[in-house]
Amino acid sequence: MKATFFRYLLVYTLLTLIIGCAGRSAPAPVVLLNSQVESGSEEYTASTYEVRPGDTLFAVAWFTGNDYQDIAKFNNISKPYTIFPGQKLRLTAPVSKPSTTKRSNVTTTRSTDPTSPPIAKRVIDQSKPQAYVEREQDVKAQKNTNVKKSTSIVKKAAPKTFPDRVEKWIWPAEGKLVGTFSKAESGNKGIDIAGARGSNVVAAASGKVVYSGNALRGYGRLIIIKHTDTFLSAYAYNETILVKEREWVYAGQKIATMGSSGTDSVKLHFEVRYRGKSLNPLRYLPKK
Repeated sequence: MKATFFRYLLVYTLLTLIIGCAGRSAPAPVVLLNSQVESGSEEYTASTYEVRPGDTLFAVAWFTGNDYQDIAKFNNISKPYTIFPGQKLRLTAPVSKPSTTKRSNVTTTRSTDPTSPPIAKRVIDQSKPQAYVEREQDVKAQKNTNVKKSTSIVKKAAPKTFPDRVEKWIWPAEGKLVGTFSKAESGNKGIDIAGARGSNVVAAASGKVVYSGNALRGYGRLIIIKHTDTFLSAYAYNETILVKEREWVYAGQKIATMGSSGTDSVKLHFEVRYRGKSLNPLRYLPKK
């Protein structure tokens, strides 16, 4: 009798454990070391986007993590960048077709026609004194030296392509952290830093300014910087904007002054996005 009771007890315990494990919530998402993006995140990876009612080209670029000027170029859209519901937009550059131009089989030969004009022979004027010739050579040499000096003092050219990853992140402003990131659908998609009006706003990482203006509702005067092919950062509510679109900036460079455009208090709203997916900026910024 006791043996039967213990068998039933053992079966009950095993069933309880199995049910408990099955009902346990899924583990926290795994963080990929190369991109620091949560596994299974809903980043936008499609190569096209179908325009919805109320969309603007600027909003589409921000949502998909692209440069609006690139999208306009890929789809032959000119200013004022009007798009229509149902329109399908390319988000990647169209593949260029190889050239089909054939080489001519006709070979060119040097003319032996006696009526062709003879090649003029260069005549050296020997009437110039030797001293004058030497002085003339000295002047030319000096000019060449000056040209070499002037060309050596050239600013470092802007990069032609984006790096594979962000080299470093820094805080975009000094002040008190008054708002933190939330994964909730209507939550804060970045962080908010309160500070003095007119204080510095700097680029959190090196990159290219892909947007500068106030066409995105709810962001006030906004700057968006592209750091890699997949990472963007945004700086909202600025008082003044100090950089232009297509300008390359470096980490720590002053790009704006803090203000309250689009909000009710002086602060910087800062976001980091990967393929349009909002990420917690505090995972990237150095700890204070």
